[in-house]
Amino acid sequence: MEVTRDVKFIGVNDHQIDLFEGQYAVENGMSYNSYVIVDEKIAVMDTVDIRFADEWLARLDQELCGRRPDYLVVHHMEPDHSASIMRFMDKYPDVQLVASEKAFGMMRQFFGTAFEDGRVVVGEGDTLSLGRHLLTFVTAPMVHWPEVLVSYESTEKILFSADAFGKFGALDVEEEWTDEARRYYIGIVGKYGAQVQNLLKKAANLDIQMICPLHGPVLKENLEMYLNLYQTWSSYSVETEGVMIAYTSIYGNTKKAVELLEDQLRKAGCAYVTAVDLARTEMSEAIARAFQFGTLVLATSTYNADIFPFMRQFLEGLTERNYQNRTVALIENGSWAPMAAKVMRGMLERSKNIRYAETTVTVRSALSEENIRELNVLSQELAKSVQG
Repeated sequence: MEVTRDVKFIGVNDHQIDLFEGQYAVENGMSYNSYVIVDEKIAVMDTVDIRFADEWLARLDQELCGRRPDYLVVHHMEPDHSASIMRFMDKYPDVQLVASEKAFGMMRQFFGTAFEDGRVVVGEGDTLSLGRHLLTFVTAPMVHWPEVLVSYESTEKILFSADAFGKFGALDVEEEWTDEARRYYIGIVGKYGAQVQNLLKKAANLDIQMICPLHGPVLKENLEMYLNLYQTWSSYSVETEGVMIAYTSIYGNTKKAVELLEDQLRKAGCAYVTAVDLARTEMSEAIARAFQFGTLVLATSTYNADIFPFMRQFLEGLTERNYQNRTVALIENGSWAPMAAKVMRGMLERSKNIRYAETTVTVRSALSEENIRELNVLSQELAKSVQG
């Protein structure tokens, strides 16, 4: 696939995978992106998962038309991008390997060698001339590993962004970008908002006309939208002024409270309301959706003097990723000793700038008339908050 006349896409699609990084369900697979810049000198930009090394090397050969590469640039050492380095170096032993100092340290860990005889160590502001094309390297530590680089090609104004601006899903499946990019970002990069903010500040000084990530499509149009979404996600700002209700329900009584609240919120004028059953929703999707909305309602049962396991997993996922700057409301259910609201609030103690709704609803086994009134009060309170 042609990115530009001189920059070619040589990545691969993976439809064999079911769980990315052993935890994220990827129904539409994954892409492992690699690129080659063909100039007076030739630079290959990253490798692919080892299971696709043969396919990748064959695509590279096709683009080289008999020439041999001069450089292999390694932006990120996670194995889905770096595991084929040894296969590449075995085939092209005279190639110079370009990476950060920390990346070479990781190569020793992965491969038993740091390629001392043929390596080029680069850092912030270093350049690599290929002829007409010039790469400038920008450090991006903890986006989302410590060795990460991105590079900017100034002739065609391309940002090779490593894992930034990536998404789940193979490239031969059409799907809307935002939801899977959000799930990818929040799940994998979400903890490192401050580091992403630092990278965005550096990127603001570059004239970027195209973004080539290591997962997902090459971004050529409406780049402002993608940059604005990354600004929102990395600053833990609200993407959608609306309400998400995350719940678990054992015998259906907590679900009835959720359904009633959802209906009341819509009647109160909330345009965006969604309810998520944590036992039946891919957890990474539920967590990403919570970061999308400005208001989160947590509804669950007391369970073993704690909370239902799916709710605990959900809250741990939020706090691990620095959930903050949101309004939270609590609904608990308990037949004899309700504890859920206290536990949930305690789990969110380390989250910054959480505003709690004044109304907490305690259901004792099944909805009572008092609970119905309380849910109506809560719906009015949240609707007023959402509408400003």
